[in-house]
Amino acid sequence: MKAVQMVKAGAEPELRDVPKPTPGPGQVLVKVTAAGACHSDDFVLNAPEGAFPYPLPMTLGHEGVGVIAELGQGVSTVSEGTAVAIYGPWGCGVCHFCSQGLENYCSRAADLQITPPGLGHDGAMAEYVVVDDPRHLVPIGDLDPVTTVPLTDAGLTPYHAIKPSLSKLLGGTTAVVIGSGGLGHVAIQMLRHLTPARVIALDVTQEKLDFAKQVGAHEAVLSDADAVENVRKITGKDGATAVFDFVGYQPTINTAMGVVGTMGDVTIVGLGDGKAAATVGFWSQPYEVSVRTPYWGARAELIEVLDLARDGVLDVAVERFSLDDGVAAYRKLAANDLRGRAVVVP
Repeated sequence: MKAVQMVKAGAEPELRDVPKPTPGPGQVLVKVTAAGACHSDDFVLNAPEGAFPYPLPMTLGHEGVGVIAELGQGVSTVSEGTAVAIYGPWGCGVCHFCSQGLENYCSRAADLQITPPGLGHDGAMAEYVVVDDPRHLVPIGDLDPVTTVPLTDAGLTPYHAIKPSLSKLLGGTTAVVIGSGGLGHVAIQMLRHLTPARVIALDVTQEKLDFAKQVGAHEAVLSDADAVENVRKITGKDGATAVFDFVGYQPTINTAMGVVGTMGDVTIVGLGDGKAAATVGFWSQPYEVSVRTPYWGARAELIEVLDLARDGVLDVAVERFSLDDGVAAYRKLAANDLRGRAVVVP
C-alpha cells in the first residue's frame, strides 16, 4: 500500500510503498478514508535529529477517519464496516488520568512507550492503519470523512482549550483568538456557538483576517507590533477575559499576555518553535491571570465535538489532496499556504 512517511529528520516526507498491516490480538485495522496534515507534523519533520526518538521510517497522520476493515483476535465491541474517527492521544487506559477519560494526560505513556499514531508509530497518512484498541474509535455515522477528520485534532484541541474558560465568557466579555488557521478558525466558531462573548481574531494578513470574520469573529486585528494597543482600543481597560494563542511564538505569547485582563485566562495552544514562554509573576500581568498549556483533549470531548458537527455548528475549511499528492500537502503546510486544513484522501 502507499503511505506518506517521515524518513529522515529535517527532510520533507516521502510517498512510499509499504506492506499492508495486519491487526494483532485486540487491535483493529481501519481502511483510511481521510487523513489530516497538521502543523505539529511540520514541527516534528523540521525538529533537529534526535529531538524526537521516533523509529523511522514512520507513517505520518495523527488525524484519521476510516472504515473498520478487519478485527484482531478477541475484538468484539466494534464491527467491520463501521465508519469511525480515530482518537489520537492514546494512553495506558488504567492510570488516574486515563480512568477519567483523559488519555491525553496519561501518566504512564512515556514509561510504557505509548505514542499517538503518526507521532511515534505508523499513522493514518496511508491506505490502512492499525489501531491498538477499539476504545480509540468513535463512530461518525454519516458525517463526511473529509470535513470530519480535522475534528480529531483541529476540533478537539480548541474545544478542550476553550471549555475551562466557558464559565467566564459571559455577556459583555471578550475572547481573543490569535491565529485563524486550522485550529483557530474552528475555535472562533465554537466560541460564537458556546458563548455570548465578543470574539476578536488576530492574524498576519488581511486575507486571513477577512477569513476570520467570515467564520464568525466580531473584530479582526492585524497581529503586529501594535496588536496589543489595537486590541485594547476595543476591550478598554478591562482587557480580554480569555485569550487563545494558536500560534505559540514569542511575539504572539507576548501579545496574549498584553491584552488579557484581570482574572482572565491565557491559553497557549500553538507549538511555535518550542522555545517561547510566557513571563508570569506578580508584576508581569494583571491580577489573577491564569496561564494554561493544554494538550489535545479527552475521548468524551471528541464525541461532543462530533455532535457539534452533526448539529451544523462547525464549518471546517479544508483543501483536499490525493495520497499521491500527500507530500505536496505538507509543502503547502510548511509554506503556510493553506486556508484551513489539508486533508489527504487515499
